[in-house]
Amino acid sequence: MAGETPSWMNLEFVEKIMRKSKNDDSIRVLNIFIKPATAKGDNYTSDMYRVSVEISSKRGNQEVTKKKSLIIKVAPTGENIKRELIEKSKIFDTEILMMMDTLKKMSNLLEPAHRINARIFYVQKEYPVFLVIEDLATLGFRMADRQAGLDLPHCLLAMRGLARFHASSVAICEKEPNQKKFYIRGIFSSEHPPELTSFFTLGTKSLGKEIRKWPDLEKYAEKIDKLAEKIYDKAAEISKCRPDEFNVINHGDFWVNNMMFRYNEEGKPIDHIFVDFQMCTYGSPANDLQYFLSTSVDNDVYENNKDMLLEEYLCTLSSVMKQFDCKTVPPNMEKLQKALKEREFLAMTSSFTILPLVLLDKNEAKDLEEIMGKEGNEYNSSACENEIFRKVISKRIPIYDQLGLMDI
Repeated sequence: MAGETPSWMNLEFVEKIMRKSKNDDSIRVLNIFIKPATAKGDNYTSDMYRVSVEISSKRGNQEVTKKKSLIIKVAPTGENIKRELIEKSKIFDTEILMMMDTLKKMSNLLEPAHRINARIFYVQKEYPVFLVIEDLATLGFRMADRQAGLDLPHCLLAMRGLARFHASSVAICEKEPNQKKFYIRGIFSSEHPPELTSFFTLGTKSLGKEIRKWPDLEKYAEKIDKLAEKIYDKAAEISKCRPDEFNVINHGDFWVNNMMFRYNEEGKPIDHIFVDFQMCTYGSPANDLQYFLSTSVDNDVYENNKDMLLEEYLCTLSSVMKQFDCKTVPPNMEKLQKALKEREFLAMTSSFTILPLVLLDKNEAKDLEEIMGKEGNEYNSSACENEIFRKVISKRIPIYDQLGLMDI
């Protein structure tokens, strides 16, 4: 969550970026109103501001006044664990490259029928690093309820969107093989700093500590404790790209808060769009699918509709790849299921560490520094104590144990 508005984010600053983004020096910013664009628990790696701008510009001899809304996404600037983690992990570099290059090329293939991301207006790569992005709320998009999880109509839209994202990435990578080399980290990578690794280690330990209080799961606590020190390295190993498999550019952090939906008058979701491209990585689409299924779907979908979602994904993937005349052969269901089975560990890791924060009540949400402490060596979160999380994870832990995932 964004704190106080930075002093540099003032009227003159906004006027400067508006002029540069539009290449129009006649633009004058008459007024601005700035507020946080996200709440605690909605975003952990940046400060997001919604900027309402009133501008005037010349159109011939006329002065035209209009209002515009922008999102300014700022890399952490304080002297804290959050800034250190973000700078060392280079995730803003990934997002800037993705939005300034790869996504534009993918969008050129998909539009006008489908949009996959917001327009980017301006980037500053030196400190303070920030991106100025289109405000998707003005187009009618909004976030779904992360605590409730996505129901089947939302999930089907998300699967089609993900399939189009992956298919267009295949088409781009066929034309420009170097694109594969740009996205090598993702959320699980041996190249990430220890500050990120410790989030997963401490989060897993927190779960082990909590389930000691649950009579039905207490017997798994020791296994989870032992797993904690190895969980991130194992996830990083499993996430690695395997050249002999079907690979795509993954979104990399494909959970409910990194997508937005548009709704019709009856309140039914009719459109889906992606946000946040800091963790994009080249590898198996099973990485995105496991992460999404373990963090973002409601219980009914998780228990009854996974196969339907995978069929929808494959159907759209194959269709779009054919439309783009891709030479790469898309996977069939058997190959996709094999890839998913081999990455079941990612589902467990996400369930243990990401899902508790997804299901946490908004009133109890904390930012990254509050969770990990100023030195990054604590884990102060009540997320694992949440009754909703307890119900979900109580069903999953015995399954993960039966699969042998907790025995590394």
